[in-house]
Amino acid sequence: MKQYQVIGLIGALAFACQSAPSDTDLINDLKKDVTYLAADQLEGRAIGTDGEVKAAEYLAERFSEIGISPKGTDGFFQEFTVSKPSNPHEEAVIGTDGEGVTGRNVIGYIDNQAAQTIVIGAHFDHLGYGGSGSLHRGDSAIHNGADDNASGTAALAALAELLVGEKRQSNFLFIAFSGEENGLWGSNYFVKNPTIDLETVNYMINMDMVGRLNEENTLAINGVGTSPSFVPALDLVNTDSLKLVTSESGVGPSDHTSFYLQDLPVLHFFTGQHEDYHRPSDDAEKINYEGLLQVVRYIDRLVAQLDTEPKLAFTKTKDSSGDSPRFTVTLGVVPDYLYDGKGMRIDGVSEDKPAQKAGLQKGDIVVQLGDSTIVDMMSYMRALGAFQPGQETQVAYERDGKKIEAQVKF
Repeated sequence: MKQYQVIGLIGALAFACQSAPSDTDLINDLKKDVTYLAADQLEGRAIGTDGEVKAAEYLAERFSEIGISPKGTDGFFQEFTVSKPSNPHEEAVIGTDGEGVTGRNVIGYIDNQAAQTIVIGAHFDHLGYGGSGSLHRGDSAIHNGADDNASGTAALAALAELLVGEKRQSNFLFIAFSGEENGLWGSNYFVKNPTIDLETVNYMINMDMVGRLNEENTLAINGVGTSPSFVPALDLVNTDSLKLVTSESGVGPSDHTSFYLQDLPVLHFFTGQHEDYHRPSDDAEKINYEGLLQVVRYIDRLVAQLDTEPKLAFTKTKDSSGDSPRFTVTLGVVPDYLYDGKGMRIDGVSEDKPAQKAGLQKGDIVVQLGDSTIVDMMSYMRALGAFQPGQETQVAYERDGKKIEAQVKF
């Protein structure tokens, strides 16, 4: 622990003599970080593997170079062990005792001697060689996870570079979480074993898959309903003409959920699903680095704007996942979560699944499934929940402005 504290102090002194990083500097660092984290030599960064350890050590060194202080339980690291239950109906036990899989969060801190702290997080683990979370149907292969979530981790380091050189009215806690892919293990452990007083936390920002900003500059922001301060600030700092697609719920399949459940305001940034999601093809050369920098600069402006306000009020939201139906069939498509028009637009089609066999393609907009009209993602999921394996129904979709109907068998 002492070694990292000394390194962090040296880094802080060195950084204090430097000017703010330029866009060119930040893009070079984003590329360097994503390229390292998504390299084959890390073998997909699955929790409990040598690749995850190497990634954590790399991030600790980056935090030291940037000049932020260690804030784990052992220098920058906060280790935790997860005991997997033999009974599939029981939850994993996350703690430090017993046998199981050991992971580590990487935690750094900027102490501005303020009364409140902003938590900025991103998970750095991925799927290793695939496993149950993979959408790959071929032989076992390394899942490099460049967008998921080397992109968010690199953005975390970039924000640390910016914020360490700026005098703000808040402290900043930067956390690279492990075990997100397995069930938000690292963030779950942190909020139950925090290395700062959670009472001082103002809000939490989570960046998960922010590396594929599209041509329309569409940025999804989830959790905007968790504080009344968010929506006005989000629009006010949007000087890049980003197309913001927002949702209110503080619950979602990423690490901000752990903080929302502690009654803290949260925001989750996301640039959209794609065909490389949870596949071996999610590689570093496919990242939109200029777009990733836009996201980083946007969040930096947002933090500055929110810093002018008193401690944010927390608002409970109607959890979008709570009303989600359970279904036993799949159409075999990747929905376009950034689409805000009528219907459910398809962002990818899986091989040998019902949608492909029925002739559906990427870009098609599903508007009818059986007797149900599809107006958004929720109505699509409700319609899907009415079917059982082996059943057939009619699907209607729009392609190039024309409505097409097809028979689909689940």
